[in-house]
Amino acid sequence: MSTCSVSKGCFVFKPSAKKRRLSDKTAHDFRCTSNDSEDTELRFVTCQSLWNQIKSETEQIQENLNKQLLDNLVSFLSRSHSDFQEKTTEWTCRMKFREIPTAALVLGVNVTDHDLTFRGLSDILQDNITPYVALLEAKDCPGIKNLMQKLMGQLMKCDINVDSLEDEDSVQVSQNRIRCSMPSLISWYDSVTKKTNSETPSKKRNSSSRHWQSPPVVVIFKDMESFTTKVLQDFIVISSQHIHELPLVLIFGIATSPMIIHRLLPHSVSSLLCIELFQSLSCKEHLSTIIDKLLLTSRFPFKLGEKVLQVLINIFLYHDFSVQNFIKGFQLCIVEHFYSQPLSVLCCHLADIKKRVYSLSHDQCENIRRLPSFRRYVEKQESGKQIELLTNDSFLKIRELHCACLENRVWETEEYESSLQLARMLNKTDLVTMLQQCVEILMSSSEKEFDRAVEKLKEFLTQFQNLEAEASQEQDVSVSPQKELQKKTDLYHLQKTLLELKESRRSKKLTKFEMLRFEVVDYIDSLVRRYLAPADERALHEIAYFNGAAVLRGHLNAAPRTALHTALNSPHWYLKNQALRCDGGGISNKAPDICIVYKLHLECGRLINLVDWLEAFSTVVMAAEEPNADAASSDQVDDVIHARFIRAVSELELLGFIKPSKQKTDHVARLTWGGC
Repeated sequence: MSTCSVSKGCFVFKPSAKKRRLSDKTAHDFRCTSNDSEDTELRFVTCQSLWNQIKSETEQIQENLNKQLLDNLVSFLSRSHSDFQEKTTEWTCRMKFREIPTAALVLGVNVTDHDLTFRGLSDILQDNITPYVALLEAKDCPGIKNLMQKLMGQLMKCDINVDSLEDEDSVQVSQNRIRCSMPSLISWYDSVTKKTNSETPSKKRNSSSRHWQSPPVVVIFKDMESFTTKVLQDFIVISSQHIHELPLVLIFGIATSPMIIHRLLPHSVSSLLCIELFQSLSCKEHLSTIIDKLLLTSRFPFKLGEKVLQVLINIFLYHDFSVQNFIKGFQLCIVEHFYSQPLSVLCCHLADIKKRVYSLSHDQCENIRRLPSFRRYVEKQESGKQIELLTNDSFLKIRELHCACLENRVWETEEYESSLQLARMLNKTDLVTMLQQCVEILMSSSEKEFDRAVEKLKEFLTQFQNLEAEASQEQDVSVSPQKELQKKTDLYHLQKTLLELKESRRSKKLTKFEMLRFEVVDYIDSLVRRYLAPADERALHEIAYFNGAAVLRGHLNAAPRTALHTALNSPHWYLKNQALRCDGGGISNKAPDICIVYKLHLECGRLINLVDWLEAFSTVVMAAEEPNADAASSDQVDDVIHARFIRAVSELELLGFIKPSKQKTDHVARLTWGGC
């Protein structure tokens, strides 16, 4: 690469994409700005390690959830490509051969998650099927010419080999000279496939092991609803005329409904497509799996409090349905917890916690004693143990960390009471099935304290099996009341028999099955009250649970008007400069010009006189000037202040606080009220 003269133009040489190395600056910032300087390095390492584990787990979960969808798409491409390779001459095949194979991929309204799905699809296609994959977005394709340029640009980059990267400039120049049209794309594809077929046997064997022979050209429209109708129609019509020369496959990313294809395309165009529908997993099911694998598990020590989890779920349900944003919010909770909680150094796996507990310093032990949950725990202990916990550090360090999986007292909710009433009315089959599920869940846990509960539940199952034999014997002996009623022919005796039957039912004793059923439900209720206690009732729950819902809401729920008012009315809040702070509603002359103008405009009414506004601004700015200032430079200072005022007012207008008034030319209209 060389340039003969700088005067001929500006040349930009982009560096090659390399994997970024993690800088030590992040750890330094975490250490310098942390509330407690002790063990900040260990907290940062623990936070980073925990997030890496959670990140790898979420990626594996998402890969497993999308596996079925991606496998179906690969199978669809295989069937579509086989028709092109066979090149049959039958009339039905030739009629079908004029249609473009098209996959309608319905992904849902969670648009922010679509990129991850398309990246995974593109990687699988490029690794196993074809290197020629293009991802198109509507913002880059306002016209058919732009679409063809984007398409050919992405496809031709696929042809560059790793060994020929030094000739990248010449390849780029040749691409720019190619006319972006369908015949040019076909001739390029023919030359590329012929070049691949004429390679040496070793290279050909390596390439064929990954890609198909004559691989298809896959064009992915990531956001089909955003494409203009004319662009889609022109591209489909042009492509259908050359489909016998180019193995083209289209994939439409759809966020709403498959009917959007027929709304955007007339029948004459949609008939040129051989469409097959694919449905992705629901975003709610996706989120449920994420919560089950990340939060309702003992693999990760970090947990979310009730209000924090509710904030994340509300943002998911009422804003974007984005699983990726939920994971980012979860990551923010982890960082905020390890940043703001000095005792988060103990939020680690059980294999490391014992060593860290015994290495706690006296100051860290004092931080534990200040926790509200620890104070409540101490109040419940005996007087001798209270003194040891409050004064003896070695005695304090043997206390274990208790964690729970629920945030509410579930036994006090109406839903729980309803479920208990329903359980007391279950038949034997459903009740036995429920007990078997409880045994399986408890046996899957590694905790030994559940062994006694498992044995008790197995005893209940054995008792239900013994009831079957007794019930069959009682059924043979008992006489059906309906048969007795059939013997009564007269009305008086019939009424008398019915009343006796009613009274006997009222005073009837509970059967053995009903008594056992009540005993089982009461035992399960006792297990719930014992093991599913709220987290805030556990000692030291602050170490593992993040409860900063207000902090999380401030980060994730955007409030631009409030942020603007805070920045303009209290600039020291964001600039971290206490010299700009002014109590009592005053205005500091050291504040930025736009802050001074903003505070002055809050004191005005609906219309603001620009002359009066300028004079007030000049008074505030010149407040620190000495009275014996050079008079010769007063005019120059006035011009500078005037220019600063005009710029500040223009910025305020750009932010939407004022607008020009048509009533008076030297006035502006105020647009906001209430101070925020």
